[in-house]
Parts: sequence; C-alpha cells; structure tokens
Amino acid sequence: MTEQTAGFPPPEITALLDCLTAQRRHVLGILDGLDEADLRRPVLPSGWSCLGLVRHLALDVERFWFGAVLAGDPAVIAALDEEADAWQVDPAAPAAEVLDRYRREIALADAIITATPADTAPAWWPTDLFGEQDVHSHREVLLHVIAETACHSGHLDAVRELIDGHRWLVLTD
Repeated sequence: MTEQTAGFPPPEITALLDCLTAQRRHVLGILDGLDEADLRRPVLPSGWSCLGLVRHLALDVERFWFGAVLAGDPAVIAALDEEADAWQVDPAAPAAEVLDRYRREIALADAIITATPADTAPAWWPTDLFGEQDVHSHREVLLHVIAETACHSGHLDAVRELIDGHRWLVLTD
C-alpha cells in the first residue's frame, strides 16, 4: 500500500485525479455559452438533455461512486433513492443550479479522493441492484469514473456540435 505523506495523496492518485479533473473541465467547458433552452433541449432520440447528463454525472457518478461506494457515507447512501432518476431535471430548476450541483459534488468527491489510499476497498456496494462488485479498490473506482466521465464528455461534444456547430477541440493544418 502506498503511504500518504504530509496530507497529500500519492503521485498515482494525483495523476488519476488530474486526468479526471481534465474530463470534468471538458464537461463544463463544452457547455459554456449555451442558453437555458439549449441546455434543456433533447437532441438525440433517447431524449436526454445536456443538463440531464450533467445531473447524472453529479448524482450517479460523483456522488454515487465516491460518496456512497468508496466512502460508504450513510447519508449519501440513504439519499440515493430520493433522486433516483438523475437524468431528469426539474423544469423549474435553473441551469446554473444543476451546474453548481455538479461542481459541489466534484468538490465533495475530491475530498474523498485525496484522503483515501489507492488500495482502499470500496466501503459499500448495492449488490441487490448491480450484482457482484466489479471494482475492488479506490484506484479502480477512479479509473471507472474517468472512463465514464470521458465517455459522457464525448456525448456532450456531439450534442453541442449538433446544437450550434461548436467544437471543443479543433485541429487545424
């Protein structure tokens, strides 16, 4: 097990967190400049909106994987059912509120990430919903969340380009 020193996470966790932070920044950055209507507009046949995807990332990814699975926080676990359909955004909720919730969940997750050694086993897993656990350490949780966030940032890239032609990364000759 890698020891944490002087309140800092080990280099492995720092590198993984840096990668996750870049993906989170991409999620928020690709949405910058969209108005309320475009953030709420479903573009793909499945019907999700950009705000719905951000709410999913806040609740089903950041809160679930770090607060519930990794930390086993009883308050977080108890609250999971209260907001079960994370993809749906209350029409009365301002877009800024949804985006701020994502930022708050990131901050809470980062506190858990930086305080938890890489080999720490998850504290909780909903076997009744998902069957046997397939992640066995903090490191694996981080890798899963990086992959999921990157996948969803790619979804947002495509949707943003369909909405107004904006692209996050444009390579030129």
